[in-house]
Amino acid sequence: MLFVNAAIVFALILLNGFFAMSELAVVSAKKSRLEQLARQRRHGANAALRLAENPTTFLSSVQIGITLVGIFAGAFGGSSFAGPLAEAIRDWPVVGPIADDAAFVAVVVVITYFSLVIGELAPKQLALSRPEGVACFVAPTMQLVAMVGRPVVWVLEASTRAVTSIFGIREDENDTVTEEDVRAMIAEGTERGVFKQKEREMLEGVISIADRHVRSIVVPRPDVDWLDVRDEPSETVGDVVSAGHSRYPVLDTEEDQVVGIVQTKDVLERQHRTGKVVISDIMREPLYVSESMPILKLLEKFRAHGVHMAIVLDEYGSFEGIATPQDILAAIAGSLPEAGEEVPRAFRRKDGSWLVDGAMVVDRLAQAIEDLSMPDEREFETAAGLVLELFGHIPDVGERVQWDGYEIEVVDLDGRRIDKLLFKRLIDAEAEADETSVEQ
Repeated sequence: MLFVNAAIVFALILLNGFFAMSELAVVSAKKSRLEQLARQRRHGANAALRLAENPTTFLSSVQIGITLVGIFAGAFGGSSFAGPLAEAIRDWPVVGPIADDAAFVAVVVVITYFSLVIGELAPKQLALSRPEGVACFVAPTMQLVAMVGRPVVWVLEASTRAVTSIFGIREDENDTVTEEDVRAMIAEGTERGVFKQKEREMLEGVISIADRHVRSIVVPRPDVDWLDVRDEPSETVGDVVSAGHSRYPVLDTEEDQVVGIVQTKDVLERQHRTGKVVISDIMREPLYVSESMPILKLLEKFRAHGVHMAIVLDEYGSFEGIATPQDILAAIAGSLPEAGEEVPRAFRRKDGSWLVDGAMVVDRLAQAIEDLSMPDEREFETAAGLVLELFGHIPDVGERVQWDGYEIEVVDLDGRRIDKLLFKRLIDAEAEADETSVEQ
């Protein structure tokens, strides 16, 4: 009889483990993975998805099961084993006078031990190791349990909502996935080896590009090679060959307006056929865009118009620069330099400071200097733009300003353009200043 009672208690502990495993597996399972298994017609995947989409009902069912099983296992075990154990130790010299109490405590300790190991820890470890597989396995049974206990579950759900409403918690409060959640998942994937560092940078570039505008990728007017619509044919061909680009904006310098775009292949083809190139005869209608246009909208315009260059205008309609699909790609994957062209970079020096090109995009700068943050709403897109924003004027070489725990020093100017900057942690800068004062 004792063997049968022991088997019943052990079965109850296993049932407790099943409930505990089910709870953690369904809660830990990734919805995207369950959806993939459902598309593959994996048995139990659809049921697991339904449980995950209504966690309150599912968790209430599990708690009912665990509570009832725990109470029944303790009561049944105590009544079945405490009496026989007390009779067995009643003649022992030390525990004899308290045999009933000692037997009851011993039974509780043993049942609790097996309940923790077999009924909680081991099943939960199994659920964490393969959450989606376990969720698919247990889901059909748990759906049946939830259906049988639905009346009690309904009462518990109503009680739960009443309690959580006191703290202002709503059921759909955590349903949305934020950009920070996605970034955290990418970072975790990189740490676990799912993504390489370059892949992480590209993924973060894709995420951040939705919040960026054309002004952040524009090639500024001073850096643009353009053709004058009034140039002589020989000058036009010479400019095209010497610059080496695939297309050029065409300006009317008297009106200071972009009047078209010319492709190099059209220039060379016309030169080969007729020996004379008149720009106005071969130039194409330009695509004008505002510098405040979102980058994703610019990409849509490139696709819709079938062009590979946009003329960027400022709020007054003045020519600000150009933007191309390559500039969009560079915003995602980093710059793709042409032969002889240098990419704006940030170099870490031996003393821990950073030498930064003024033309470096601040999003890339924040990736290089990980503890440097940039505001989401800003009027600048490059390191030089940040410094101009902080100074409020064009600084001279040697001028310094502080930002986000760093001292930024202007170390080189190219005319009025900020060429090189030195980023140094404030702590390091202050320590260096103290050493200098001591030496003096």
